[in-house]
Amino acid sequence: MAAHNDKKWFRVHRRAEDPRLRLVCFPHAGGTAQLFHGWPMLLPRDIEVLAVRYPGRQDRLAEACIEDMATLADSIEDALLPWLDRPLALFGHSMGSCVAYEVSLRLEARGIVPQHLLVSARAAPHSAEHTALHLTDDEALIARVRQLGDLHSEAYDVPELRELLLPALRADYRLIEGYHPRHPSPVKAPITAYVGRDDPSCVHDRVLAWSELAAPGSFELRSFRGDHFYLVPHEAEVVADVARHLTPAT
Repeated sequence: MAAHNDKKWFRVHRRAEDPRLRLVCFPHAGGTAQLFHGWPMLLPRDIEVLAVRYPGRQDRLAEACIEDMATLADSIEDALLPWLDRPLALFGHSMGSCVAYEVSLRLEARGIVPQHLLVSARAAPHSAEHTALHLTDDEALIARVRQLGDLHSEAYDVPELRELLLPALRADYRLIEGYHPRHPSPVKAPITAYVGRDDPSCVHDRVLAWSELAAPGSFELRSFRGDHFYLVPHEAEVVADVARHLTPAT
């Protein structure tokens, strides 16, 4: 069933030949599919994980980064077409939350409603603060990343790694900072929003605004100890909660 796009766009983790559901995971700005490396072993065996690989990093380093939300969401939707024989759920972290939301809208337009939309560490699209960090110098951009949390930020201290990583980081910030839907459409899927209690980028009311994009009674807000990257030190706890939302009622 694998299509030409699967290795390009997704790192596929399968623990069952016939999965009940596919969880598509979208990384943060500057992030990679590696963020979700440990998730498959923590989820039920019948859930397959597709971790999204954005262009311009790791195995796709030679490709140009995508700096426009519509182009990125359209490309991922197209890459997902061969995988629509099973129900989907979408999980996005930070920038990935908005990408997951846009992909969810595109799938709905095809008549496919994801089982759940799970958004993490990001204000709702119409509630996000307007920033222009992609226009700042390298030091200011890196300082902002470090303010959010210390997830592999030491790589920016190594000149060779800095040269490799910064273009994708800046391109992702250009993408998310240029994304300002004033009247975003609600989705039919239930929405669960996750947040780190010490995340300086997530104002409670701005995250709570995701509820305005969910059907009445189909929104939940979950908080965990930690900063913007709370889901790394508390991975088992977070994934258990995700699994709870993806498990059929008995």
